Amino acid sequence: MTIIQFILVGSALFALGIYGVITRRNAVLVLASVELMLAGVNVNLVAFNVYLQDPILSGQIFVLFIIGLAAAEVAIGIAIILMIFRNRQSADVADLNLMKG
Repeated sequence: MTIIQFILVGSALFALGIYGVITRRNAVLVLASVELMLAGVNVNLVAFNVYLQDPILSGQIFVLFIIGLAAAEVAIGIAIILMIFRNRQSADVADLNLMKG
């Protein structure tokens, strides 16, 4: 397989994630779409790392940091969404104007 195929797959994953973030109203699905975007970035980083034959494996190290960031984002994001759901009985993004009294 060539690098173009990996770039296309990564770009498609990223584009689907952007589409999900823009169109979804449920906060949990928005978080899932962000995870999809991060997966697309990871595919591209590993593809470029293999293509450039980097002896330091910097692309794969970045992927490990992104996976750790994604895990932290999910843990904190789900906790925030659960607290909002307890208070508002809705996980709708449009109803999250919490600054109002």
